[in-house]
Amino acid sequence: MPGLVSIKTPPEAPPLGITIPDDNHHQQIRPNSARSELLNPKTTSPAQRRPPSPAPSTSRAKPSPDRIPGKKKSPEKLVVDESASLDNPDLGPFLLKLARDTIATGDGPAKALDYALRASKSFELCAVEGEPSLDLAMSLHVVAAIYCSLGRFEEAIPVLDRAIRVPDVSRGSDQALAAFSGHMQLGDTHSMLGQLDRSIECYKQGLKIQMEALGDTDPRVAETCRYLAEAHVQAMQFDEAENLSKKTLEIHSVHSPPASLEEAADRRLMALVCEAKGDYESALEHLVLASMAMIAHGQENEVAAIDVSIGNIYMSLSRFDEAVFSYQKALTVFKSSKGDNHPSVASVFVRLADLYYKTGKLRESRSYCENALRIYAKPVPGTTAEEIASGMAEISAIYESFNEPEEALKLLQKAMKLLEDKPGQQSTIAGIEARMGVMFYVLGRYEEAWSSFESAVSKLRASGEKKSAIFGVLLNQMGLACVQLFKIDEAAELFEEAREILEQECGPCHQDTLGVYSNLAATYDAMGRVEDAIEILEYVLKLREEKLGTANPDFDDEKRRLADLLKEAGRSRNKKTKSLENLIDPGSRRTKKEASKKWSAFGFRT
Repeated sequence: MPGLVSIKTPPEAPPLGITIPDDNHHQQIRPNSARSELLNPKTTSPAQRRPPSPAPSTSRAKPSPDRIPGKKKSPEKLVVDESASLDNPDLGPFLLKLARDTIATGDGPAKALDYALRASKSFELCAVEGEPSLDLAMSLHVVAAIYCSLGRFEEAIPVLDRAIRVPDVSRGSDQALAAFSGHMQLGDTHSMLGQLDRSIECYKQGLKIQMEALGDTDPRVAETCRYLAEAHVQAMQFDEAENLSKKTLEIHSVHSPPASLEEAADRRLMALVCEAKGDYESALEHLVLASMAMIAHGQENEVAAIDVSIGNIYMSLSRFDEAVFSYQKALTVFKSSKGDNHPSVASVFVRLADLYYKTGKLRESRSYCENALRIYAKPVPGTTAEEIASGMAEISAIYESFNEPEEALKLLQKAMKLLEDKPGQQSTIAGIEARMGVMFYVLGRYEEAWSSFESAVSKLRASGEKKSAIFGVLLNQMGLACVQLFKIDEAAELFEEAREILEQECGPCHQDTLGVYSNLAATYDAMGRVEDAIEILEYVLKLREEKLGTANPDFDDEKRRLADLLKEAGRSRNKKTKSLENLIDPGSRRTKKEASKKWSAFGFRT
């Protein structure tokens, strides 16, 4: 969900299924989600700071297809009269029951969809004018869930848009529940399409309805707050995620005993947010408290997962010996409880490979990479494509650091192929494509670089992630590829859009923003827009002189470039043509390396 964070589906998560409201669905207001629980974004560069560590949450586990306990019943062997009038008030409930029973027995979603569509039509015809029909809302939820199970997410959206307009929340808790469930289901569907901004807005509306119905301190509100916080993490909106995580902790501190499993999950999420914001000491504190709670409840595998997160924090703090100890502890537990070939073992191998690369032990690093790849090559049953793709993307970053870009590209291509048919992975795929684009650019394969950047940009635009700093940096990289291909007009448009985004997200004095200024000035010069180029360079020099200082080596270069332009502008129109290679900011090559910290944390490298 989510800038770009590579979120992988946990191995325990069930496949996308159908969540069907049952007869008792009005009893309480709870999150109704088809999304898999949030896991951490994995690192994409061994040479830079890691992104946030795993923070699995029990609140995001997907509900079972039927909440009624006991053995599933077969659908009633009755034939529905095709000629029967749908305005019969008894027909809607019967058709909805047939739809639910058909799903429960696995007879096929197509038949269930037909029953559910006819049921919703019947409820609509039988609804009393001016009275919101809960049965109609429930049947629309069922229709949307079946569309999602068929992978037809776009068709589910208008159905859910209609469903959330049916209830009247002012008429009691039943109506509020229907509205809440509809907003949460709509948010999940937007999330599966990679539309994180729309998804978060739906969750916010659902949380607002739930809080109005239950109050601000109900434990069920805490579950929804955590769910929304995890969505904010996917969207890299860490301040919002931190506020919601704190609220979740406060609620559970009132309703749960000390060191509860709920508190442990909350603290793991808080650690995730603190790590993302660079507050490693606070993240470490939360993880230690979460580990103690898990030990008290005998959750051995969860303790091992937290040990991996603790190792990541130690590595970020350059406390490498302590990191190795934490990783080895986790590795011992995973091997004994899950087997030597489990993807959890491979993930620890990747972390150790990253660590040994950073400490200069390249032979050990390569060995751990090869061990992890052997596990991913022959995955054990139950291993998800997302797990394998995430691991391969991480290993590719290590091979890139080994200065083996061809091998790194092969691994990224394999990872992308694994994810291309998976719903909700558009942002992750876009991140992989952007990394590939950077590697193609470094190798001088500019056409392929442009193609990869263009595909990544289009995916991020479609998913609504077109205002983040990461998107601005990606536009800058695509603009550089355009320059190498002599697509100057397109490059100028990309640099202009990147400038607007980075000014808003990072401020004019940020290094990424300054790099875009310089590239845009050079592009304007190449287009003959000398006055525009002079204006930008004068602005950059003013920023450096007044706010950043003149010690930076870029200052002298920009000053020289401005002097050349001013001299040129004072001559006749017979302008001396300059090579594009000389026009592009020399610091942009440096910027690629410096910006790698940002890209490595969120799935890109430049």
